Amino acid sequence: MADKALPPKDLTSTLNLRQLRAIPSETKIADLRNQLNADEVSVIDALPAKSGILIVLKGAGVGSRYLLDSDSIKIGRELNNDISLDDITVSRSHAVITRSDGFKIKDLGSLNGTYVNAVATREVNLSAGDEIQIGKFHLTLFIGDK
Repeated sequence: MADKALPPKDLTSTLNLRQLRAIPSETKIADLRNQLNADEVSVIDALPAKSGILIVLKGAGVGSRYLLDSDSIKIGRELNNDISLDDITVSRSHAVITRSDGFKIKDLGSLNGTYVNAVATREVNLSAGDEIQIGKFHLTLFIGDK
């Protein structure tokens, strides 16, 4: 019996994050607030105007909260970041959120990218209710209105 050559196995695959979930572009802040516990709602209600908070509503680290109280907030896997997300899917220095006239996020050349409302982005202005995905973390932005 002659040896038959087997075709090479494909060891790579492509993952399209848009296929994993719906894009929350039409989700209203009121609907998002319904997903929060009473403690989280009181924290958001106490936010000063133009201050922000990121709350992890799904994915890794559900329930985690990160106050955006400075003009520049660096996000990454290293401990010296303002927001340290401990997972291999997060680059050491992944993204930065700046606050001047509103919030803006900028990807810092990360390997897995930064997504806002399930769309890959390099730099984009943020609005209340936007979902930022960094690695396995899904962080939702809430902004104070007092």
